[in-house]
Amino acid sequence: MKFAIVLLSLPLLCVLTLAQDDGVVLGTSTCLINLCGRMKEVEALTEKVNAMETKLKESENQIQELKNKETTQVIFSAVVGGEGGVSRTVGPFSTDTVLVFKKVFTNIGNAYNGVTGIFAAPVAGVYYFTIFFHAAGDHEGKLYMYKNADLIIVTHDQKSDTDPADNGGNAVFLQLQQGDQVYVQLPANCHVWGSNGHTTFSGFLVSQM
Repeated sequence: MKFAIVLLSLPLLCVLTLAQDDGVVLGTSTCLINLCGRMKEVEALTEKVNAMETKLKESENQIQELKNKETTQVIFSAVVGGEGGVSRTVGPFSTDTVLVFKKVFTNIGNAYNGVTGIFAAPVAGVYYFTIFFHAAGDHEGKLYMYKNADLIIVTHDQKSDTDPADNGGNAVFLQLQQGDQVYVQLPANCHVWGSNGHTTFSGFLVSQM
């Protein structure tokens, strides 16, 4: 008895045929099902690997973002007056005037400008600001704090003929976007002391967003 073995190889198909010499087919075996099963396993593994790579990339981005937030520090504190002091009072002026705190003690992050008196937020987040002043009683003592063009807080003390010195202060938490500006304004016909560290403007980043 003579056998003929025929091997047909095609993509995803392998057929082995056994036949007698009289043309009667004894049996047929195919590996198509096995190959398809293997390919499905490979595809499933590939999908899992791709998903894991995507999650890994997302995790790396989140870690880098957290590192960037940790390294962003913004703290400043300044007083009216420069080295050697200035005149005892600043104001009164005939118009509202941005108060420049020229003597800068701390300016981590360089967000406060000691020339213009304006703080510009370097990153979005929640910030804490304080203003304090000391003034004589012969004129009203008052300060405004602005966020961009919006009045946020006020501190003031009325003019008094019996009280020779006035004090005031206020503080606020502000949610800022990058580039938002915060500054202090001295209203018209008001004054503050500008020497010996009596009038201050300070702030720091509490939480980056």
